[in-house]
Amino acid sequence: MEILLDTNAYSRFITFREWETTISEASHVYLPLIAVAELRAGFLKGTRTAANEKTLRDFCDQKKVSILSPDLPTSFQYAAIYHHLRLTGHSIPVNDLWIAALAIQHGLWLCTSDAHFDAIPQLLRVTS
Repeated sequence: MEILLDTNAYSRFITFREWETTISEASHVYLPLIAVAELRAGFLKGTRTAANEKTLRDFCDQKKVSILSPDLPTSFQYAAIYHHLRLTGHSIPVNDLWIAALAIQHGLWLCTSDAHFDAIPQLLRVTS
């Protein structure tokens, strides 16, 4: 199974070793560029910026890990999800909308603990 890690899944894996089995058994692990940016923004708020950055780089340097960036086709998925959420009276943070769009576009299982992703029925989800 190929998986996409949400920001919280990466953080909980690094901090608490949650998702360890899912990540180790995955054939490939993708980290959205959006999550990388969120993580780096969080690193700057703390006192372990350099250590956190090294941990992130080491994780991303693994052979089966890739950074996944949005492209023009992602925007169609984003728009469809946004429209669905609006019609159903739900909203999720913009960054999470992009992450969901990437997961759907590429047919990836999203690892997340965020319940607001429940409002996107076509999203493949792995929960901890």
